[in-house]
Amino acid sequence: MNNKLYCTFLQNEEVNEVVDRILEEHDILFNKIFVLMGVDDHKTMLTYNIDGPVYNLQLPNTILVHRKKQTNTLYTINALNEVIKYLNNGDLDTSYQVDWTRFRNCILLTRPGGFRKIKTRLKDIIEVE
Repeated sequence: MNNKLYCTFLQNEEVNEVVDRILEEHDILFNKIFVLMGVDDHKTMLTYNIDGPVYNLQLPNTILVHRKKQTNTLYTINALNEVIKYLNNGDLDTSYQVDWTRFRNCILLTRPGGFRKIKTRLKDIIEVE
């Protein structure tokens, strides 16, 4: 199994439509789609696992993410690199140990000149068959 975790960013009114499209195109591992809400900006995100690689993922605003299970942190590799540089005086040292508790319940994304931390909360878990 080649498990890949994806995050799709959307507007709240699109949740059912996007979930239907995901289910039409892919088999969801673990039969769950997580609906997250940005605490500050109230943006809705869907996260779900697909047995990949997925070469034809056609959903707009969808990115591959990774998850630190202990702190429920989602991140892209590029954002992780920016976090390391921020915490390590500008040096990208891939052996640097990130204190993940500083990034509990959030998603880390890149932005020009660094990273963006979006605090999240679980809004719903959609069980799929």
